[in-house]
Order: sequence, then C-alpha cells, then structure tokens
Amino acid sequence: MNVPVVSSPVEERLDERQLVDYREYKRDLLKWLHHLGKNPDHAEGYAETTVRQVSYKVDKFYRWLWNEEGYTTSATPDDADDYMRHLVYSDTEYSTGHKASSQKCLKRLFKWRRHELGEEVEWEPTHSFSPDASQPRDYLTVEERKLIREAALEYGSVPSYSALDPQERQSWKRYLAQRFEKPIDDVSVSDFDRANGWKIPSLTWVSLDCGLRPVEVERATVNWVDTENNVLRIPKAESSKNTENWIVGVTERTSTALERWLIERQQYDQYQDTDALWLTRHGNPYNSSSLKYILSRLCEIAEIPTENRSLSWYAIRHSVGTYMTREQDLAAAQAQLRHKSPETTMRYDQTPIEDRRDALNRMG
Repeated sequence: MNVPVVSSPVEERLDERQLVDYREYKRDLLKWLHHLGKNPDHAEGYAETTVRQVSYKVDKFYRWLWNEEGYTTSATPDDADDYMRHLVYSDTEYSTGHKASSQKCLKRLFKWRRHELGEEVEWEPTHSFSPDASQPRDYLTVEERKLIREAALEYGSVPSYSALDPQERQSWKRYLAQRFEKPIDDVSVSDFDRANGWKIPSLTWVSLDCGLRPVEVERATVNWVDTENNVLRIPKAESSKNTENWIVGVTERTSTALERWLIERQQYDQYQDTDALWLTRHGNPYNSSSLKYILSRLCEIAEIPTENRSLSWYAIRHSVGTYMTREQDLAAAQAQLRHKSPETTMRYDQTPIEDRRDALNRMG
C-alpha cells in the first residue's frame, strides 16, 4: 500500500517523540482500513484511494485538535462534533463535499478505535452534510471525448528516429534520457519507439469506453483483456465494488490499441514479473494523482479549457454514464459503469446542456 503514514504538516507540527507515537497510531489505523475497514466481519478493506483520503482528513482533524487542546490521540465524539462545527463556521468556505467527506473519514476513525482498540466510542454526528445527488458533476462533452481520444495518440510522442538528422537525434536523445532517466549514451532506437508506444492510448481509450475508476486502472491485469470479443472481463475479486463479475464492451478501435499494447508491453523489464496491465515508467501502479496528471496533459494537448472546472479521472467516467444514458438508456449505463444499484447510476444521469437548450427551443 503506497499511502504516506503521516502528512508533511503533521511532521512539522509534532516533536520527535510525539511523531513516533502518532506515526505508530496512524500506521495501525491505515493497515486496518486497508485489510478490514470496509467490512471487518468479512475481512474486506477499502481501496488505496479511500485509505489515502482517510489518512489525509484524519491528519487535518488532529492538527486542529492539537491547536485547541495540545497533543493527544484520544479524540472524543465531542471533539469530532466541534471539528465539524469548525468546518461549518470557518472563514474558509469548505464545500459540502469536503465536509461530507471529512465526516465520513472521522466515522471510519471511530469505527477503527471501537473494533481494534476496544474503546466504547460511538459517534453520531450532530450535522448532516450529504451532497445533493443531483448536483452537476464535471464531465467531458462528446466533442471533448473525441479530442481526448485523439490527444492520447500525441501524448509524449517524438519524431521517428529515421526522420531525424544527427543533430536533431542528439537533441531528442537528451529529451528521452531525461524522460526515461537513463544516460544519453544509452538512448537507443527502441526508446524512440517506446515514446510513441500504446500504453497511454490504450489506458485512455479503455477508460473512455468503460469509465474505469482510478482503482480499476490500478488493479487491471492482462487477464481482463479479451480482444477477440472486444470486451474486458473484470473478475469479482478485482472489481472496484467486489459484487460480481463484469463483462464490459469496448470499441474495435480500443481493442486494436490494447492488442498493440499487449505486444509492446512484453518488451519492458518492469512487466516481467507482474500481470499488471499498466504501470508508470517507475514501475508503480497508477493512482488518482498520476491519472489526474495524464488527463491534465491530455487537455493541454487537446486545447480543452479547464479553468473553473474540477477535472479528475472521474470526469471520463461521468461522461460515459451521461452519454450512455442519452444514447441508450439507464440500464445500458448501469451495465457499462458496473453499478449494482440503478440509483447509483442515476447520479450520472445528467442531461447535457446542449440537449436542454434544444428542448427549450422546441418548447417555444
């Protein structure tokens, strides 16, 4: 699990002995969340992205508490209520989503203390911060989806080795040496081919088709891929919600990109001992942060404006649900997004603004 035990602000706030104590406290919490936290009776833990969020929000809560009362790990339900009131009345305008997420993370903290530390600490929050399920989410438009798909082919691309003169090759070798973190004399023709590879296009296109969550990108293996039938076969044990096996369709275009990537993937040492479908150039699984960076670069290449928008990898998923509902129906979107409950899919059922304008014109 690649989650920092404590954040930098905590390290700066505590003295050495306090930091040792708090780090041990947090390490036990994160371990429990990852392996048992979601359903202790069935040994089902949370995804790494959830554990990371809890870790960050719990650190913020304790830093606030230490400023109020001094160092302690023995937070009480009253402390949690006071912190939520602090978020409500703070001069900083925290979003409803942030307050709801903070509340949820603190409930997981108290749940751990009850299950693992044997403390009789029940917390029933005095405030509710459930975000409006119908609140519009940032998602990609149909035109932006097309631009992102095309931008994936340009992502990180370099000129063909054979098309460059010696001076140009040397310049591009310096760039690739920095990119692949290797000496310039070790840069070869294969590195030029690698820079124009199919990893990013296949990852992006599969996400555009299937609305992959970040944790599903992280868990994806070569065994999911069935290019003969143009589908992904996601086993129950590896699906995000662990509810059932899923068969999700992809386009022929995406299937071709996957075929090319699976062949190319065999050339790289970092994949020799793993069945992971995609890894970063450092050999690590992708996460929300690294995927958000990719989307940001794709938007930059495609010249998609991102000002006043909160675009994460989920923006791709939201677009799949929104437009699949429009092109087919709610049932099709539910299957493609791998939702057990149709109520969950309805949160992605947003009539695009262009459709609403057309409706208004027709209404007169």
